[in-house]
Amino acid sequence: MVVIRRKKPKTVKKQADFKEGQKVKLEIFSETKMGYIAVINGTHRGILYKNEIFQPIKIKQKIDGYIKKVRDDNKIDLSLQKPGFKAIDPQLKKIMDALHLKDGFLPLTDKTSPEVIADLFGISKKAFKKAIGNLYKKRLINLEHNGIRLKEKRKASDRRSNARRRKTPLGPR
Repeated sequence: MVVIRRKKPKTVKKQADFKEGQKVKLEIFSETKMGYIAVINGTHRGILYKNEIFQPIKIKQKIDGYIKKVRDDNKIDLSLQKPGFKAIDPQLKKIMDALHLKDGFLPLTDKTSPEVIADLFGISKKAFKKAIGNLYKKRLINLEHNGIRLKEKRKASDRRSNARRRKTPLGPR
């Protein structure tokens, strides 16, 4: 008599149905050399990298987070801040509030250490630079060699007189 044994079917890991930037509920599970492992919405695990955490974290802590990336190997990178430009608005407000509190000047430059920026604003240096670039494009700040200065608001009458001076025979410059 011949006994035929069937192999158990290989269990296929459930595909993560998460999208980059998606807001999720995280529960901190454990700490590693690279960061913290967190359970995502009670179903999957992902990693929060230490160099991207700007607040105290504890094991079993429940916190909102975001999907940073679902990698090809189906591992999930997480973030506590909204990824990309979606996150800039709250950061702009923090920076503008700090400028107003410090009489319109912050002694921060591109040489400022990431640790100082994280301590002041709770964000990465990359996110800070994006926010500063956005404020500069909106003409709300001036970048000086020793820091960032809030631009003074001009009166509407000053803007109109400057606009008249700029007109040429071909129209405004």
